[in-house]
Amino acid sequence: MNCDLPEVVEQLASPIRFWASVKAPILVLDEVHQLEDPSRILKIAADEFPAQRVVATGSSTLAATEKFRDSLTGRKRVVHLVPILADELAAFGASLDERLQKGGLPPALLSPVPDRAFYSEWLDSYYARDVSELFRVGKRGAFLTLLEALLRQSGGMLETQSMTRVSGLSRPTVLSYLDVMETTHVLTRVRPWSGGVNDRDLVQMPKVYAFDTGFVCHARGIKDLRPDDRGPLLEHLVFETLQSVEGLPRIHYWRDKDGREVDFILPFHRDRVDTLEVKWTGSAFDPRGMSAFRSHYPAGRNWVVSSQSRPAYTEKIRGLEITFVGFEGLRATLLGEVGSAVFPNGNI
Repeated sequence: MNCDLPEVVEQLASPIRFWASVKAPILVLDEVHQLEDPSRILKIAADEFPAQRVVATGSSTLAATEKFRDSLTGRKRVVHLVPILADELAAFGASLDERLQKGGLPPALLSPVPDRAFYSEWLDSYYARDVSELFRVGKRGAFLTLLEALLRQSGGMLETQSMTRVSGLSRPTVLSYLDVMETTHVLTRVRPWSGGVNDRDLVQMPKVYAFDTGFVCHARGIKDLRPDDRGPLLEHLVFETLQSVEGLPRIHYWRDKDGREVDFILPFHRDRVDTLEVKWTGSAFDPRGMSAFRSHYPAGRNWVVSSQSRPAYTEKIRGLEITFVGFEGLRATLLGEVGSAVFPNGNI
């Protein structure tokens, strides 16, 4: 049911009567944040009709809107939806190169050629519906200028001072706008992992990743993929895959002041901190970053993800056991590591 439609809003005006009439085992309420009091509707479903399963979707983080007056603690499970992933490409008849260049939103991915108008219109709609409406950000031009600058340098260090120069905004405003972008999932800040060991020798700036490779290519003006484009864009796709796996710990990266780096760090607990490197080809992997990291944190699994489609295998390199996995098998491999469940708590 589309909550943008007046007739749906009218039906939901009497929640008890509405929920009592529902026969479907699962009901999807799309654009639920358009309702005047969505949390009340959902709370009644959870408390009075516990057998009913509800999928509530919206164009932004639902809790970000002021209309959500109840957090629904203990009644909900939050699912982070990401664009089309590598293991889903076959269903869309798309290649990895197409996914990297056009992104994972279906209209863009299925377009015969990259459609610049699609990305521009999407960004305009994102500002109008998610940003201006929910967060009352008034400086449209400056906000979108900042966003496009962040899309261009996605995957790199977040230098707030350079973002203030590009956008013409003050530092507090840039930080405020970054919070809005992160809350609405258009960007994610990835913070460095230190664990308290030799912090002075580590880079402390966060990195920033855009939510979709198509918008990165759009912002960078990439019309045809070059060899040096593919590796960084694959890193973005791997990051999106990590975000899609429920049960993974918060994602970090690691880099020391000598330039030795690990793309992603997954700290499950103090006795297991996994490392993950992304390379276009497995043969290009250089173990120096992992070796340096493991000299401080020896416990955990080591992963290398490449564009090569092959079964996972483990190899010993410079004393490290490293598991190589193709991009198509990464999600299944990670799900096997952490497990998954449907509706473990609550019904929304």
